Amino acid sequence: MPPHGHAATGAVPAPAPADLVLRGARIHTVDPDLPEAQAMAVTGGRIVWLGDGADAAEWTGPDTRILDAGGRLVLPGFIDAHNHVRLGSDDASAQLAGATTLAEVHERIRDWRAANPTAEWIEGEAFDYAALGGGRLPTAADLDPVTGSVPAFVLSYDVHTAWLNTAALHRLGIGRDRTDLPFGTAHTDPETGEPTGLVKDFAVKGLSRDGHRALQDLGVPWASAERQYRRLAKSLDDAIGYGITTVVEPQNSLDDLALFERARSAGRLASRLVAALFHPRGTSDADLDDFAAAARRHADDRLRVGPLKLYIDDVVEPQTAALLEPYAGCRHHRGDTYYPPEEFAELLTKLDARGFQCFVHATGDRGIRVALDAFEHARRVNGPRDARHQIVHVECLDPADTARFAELGVVACMQPRHCAPDVAGPGKDWADNVGPERWAKAWPMRSLHETGARLAFSSDWNVAEMDPMTGIYTAVTRRPLTGGEPWMPEETVDVATAVHGYTMGSAYANFLEDDRGSLTVGKAADFVILSRDILRVPAEHIPGTVAETVVVAGEVAHRR
Repeated sequence: MPPHGHAATGAVPAPAPADLVLRGARIHTVDPDLPEAQAMAVTGGRIVWLGDGADAAEWTGPDTRILDAGGRLVLPGFIDAHNHVRLGSDDASAQLAGATTLAEVHERIRDWRAANPTAEWIEGEAFDYAALGGGRLPTAADLDPVTGSVPAFVLSYDVHTAWLNTAALHRLGIGRDRTDLPFGTAHTDPETGEPTGLVKDFAVKGLSRDGHRALQDLGVPWASAERQYRRLAKSLDDAIGYGITTVVEPQNSLDDLALFERARSAGRLASRLVAALFHPRGTSDADLDDFAAAARRHADDRLRVGPLKLYIDDVVEPQTAALLEPYAGCRHHRGDTYYPPEEFAELLTKLDARGFQCFVHATGDRGIRVALDAFEHARRVNGPRDARHQIVHVECLDPADTARFAELGVVACMQPRHCAPDVAGPGKDWADNVGPERWAKAWPMRSLHETGARLAFSSDWNVAEMDPMTGIYTAVTRRPLTGGEPWMPEETVDVATAVHGYTMGSAYANFLEDDRGSLTVGKAADFVILSRDILRVPAEHIPGTVAETVVVAGEVAHRR
């Protein structure tokens, strides 16, 4: 059969009946050799034909399952290149997303406490730094009035900061002489030296193997294995419901792999999954040997382990990202990197020489430059190879570094929803901290695309909504979900580019492009039927579009 079902001259043997035939579709293949089709045939979980609807009958036999798309848009299954399904959203915690004032935070915690009167810990998630107002960071004194003597453990929406009350400070043994913690760095009052109740670096230390074990040993319920599994299982259910057929979980310890194995055994791993392993500072050569062994054990098309996650800086909102110039309103403070640049360059060179792919978290313009310099050093020392290292987030990029992504073969793994004005724009901590003179550096998706950089799009759940429609809409408009004025609209991309970022771009970023990312003969039959044609409807109708049917390996995994 000619590729993609193109017509051929001369006699062609009749095709064998397929396992599944999709018909009545408008298929956007994300394959430039055959951009559109109306029907598709699948056998053994793989695409064997794409073409005109009139020819689908040739692939249909008495046992062929027929899936009629009813004229709807069909896309390749979405590949979410950075989705913390293991962290998930915890229904056992007070939900603080959308609480815009301290009074509202208090109200939600009171309600949670009333519903959980016997809980030994008060737990919450997704607090917004901006809820305190005036750029002020939260303190234990802000939590004490509604928590009293019960320890409280509250995570920020980006999971980079933990907020504790006085009882929790005591329970966790935090004091002026103990601020360097296994699970973070306690922020202290500059005048008294006493811990304020804020613990920074939580994503770097608290989500490490040692940090997580420390929280478990200290009895924080959020860190328990059972709570972790509940979060993972719910997030995996959500992912397949949104049409995400491959999830990249970007930060795990070896201990966490048992959770994915459990989900697979229980039939909860409906989406395919790639798990990156966390490389905190102090990771040894023996650890790297263990990482490589884990990658060899988990290397099939359903669960793959392998990339390494590193941090070079933190986040802009609490002013822990590394900037080239001081934060707005600060004379000297510009954040810091977790490694001196020379040390980081040597580390990445070592990892690159061992064949590891590296995902480097970098948000500030200085952090991004240090990461690019390190990749350039590795390339110079080891020689060029198809490493597909990633810089994740790329929130504040200096224009001098834009072209370096394509030049070095570094993928920009970005989360479009993060740049929405209702998340990071004027009046929000991100925009206020970098200042208007640097707003042009914010999430420069179009500039990167135009210089030839590979874009891999993702949600960063649970930092932002998991739904790819939310990310695509924001990439295309840079407007709030409720409408309104765009922020930095010169860095928008078109819908086709955004879809590519969530499909082929993310497939390429994870060495999956020969198997997934486009609807092409020979590739896995992973696809989604959408309720609206997002390539043709006005952008404001993209949110609310849902996955009517989701197919993985030729089997219906979700139906609305």
